[in-house]
Amino acid sequence: MLDIALLRKDLDHVLARLNKRKSPQPFLDEARFRALEGERKTIQSRTEELQSQRNSLSKQIGGLKGRAAKGEDTAAEVEATMAQVASIADELKASAERLEVLQAELSAMLLSVPNLPQDDVPVGSDESGNVEVRRWGTPGTYAFAPKDHVDLGGPLGLDFETGAKLSGARFTFMKGPIARLHRALASFMLDVQTQEHGYTECYTPYLVKAPALQGTGQLPKFEQDLFHVTSGDGDVADSKWYLIPTSEVTLTNTVADTIIPTEQLPIKLTGHTPCFRSEAGSAGRDTRGMIRQHQFDK
Repeated sequence: MLDIALLRKDLDHVLARLNKRKSPQPFLDEARFRALEGERKTIQSRTEELQSQRNSLSKQIGGLKGRAAKGEDTAAEVEATMAQVASIADELKASAERLEVLQAELSAMLLSVPNLPQDDVPVGSDESGNVEVRRWGTPGTYAFAPKDHVDLGGPLGLDFETGAKLSGARFTFMKGPIARLHRALASFMLDVQTQEHGYTECYTPYLVKAPALQGTGQLPKFEQDLFHVTSGDGDVADSKWYLIPTSEVTLTNTVADTIIPTEQLPIKLTGHTPCFRSEAGSAGRDTRGMIRQHQFDK
């Protein structure tokens, strides 16, 4: 989520950079944001004013009680002043409640705002405007027609029919040599990253709470692409978990709400986990095979 201080300081610049992303819909409701911010500043200013008044009146009450101890009749003044303090307390409570509502709406709005593109990112109307920065390797050429993964995988145990029988569309069952290859590739990846590139291997939960997915940007924008589960005990408070769409969610959130000293960077973590995605809205975009699966490893 963008730092709200950036929007408060230079909203026009933020909007100009967001508009470079060429979305058919605005990423930020400018009028609503300005209205919420305006009301927030008014309430906060009024709150500071009321707090100052309350402090001043509290001192006056102390003085009046001191005079009463000396025999002066200040009962009426004390009562009137205490009534003012009570009235201020009521307004402060109402302001705090309204401010909480405003902050929640502002946070929800900002959670849907994407990162700003860098100023040097080229702007284009479609993918033809993309700029190739570098290229690695040379595409292979073959003296025969290459087979796709469905034709290659079938004889090795890649079984789409059993996957569908067990769990429905977008699931795949693997057995025999292809299952062994699947396991070997995961071990190969982890060994290379940890032994040759200095990564620390991690085993992470497959279920996370909503704040973890907010921290990596999946919530609230991509909630329809997530699976969630609940506790079997419906009386358990806060019993909703989400299946991770990628291990980056758990690995990134290991440092959530933490300020990392520069000398401890970079932090290099890796892991092998299943990933779960509902692929909502992708109907009609499938090709055959292991494309847009509900469950896959990464």
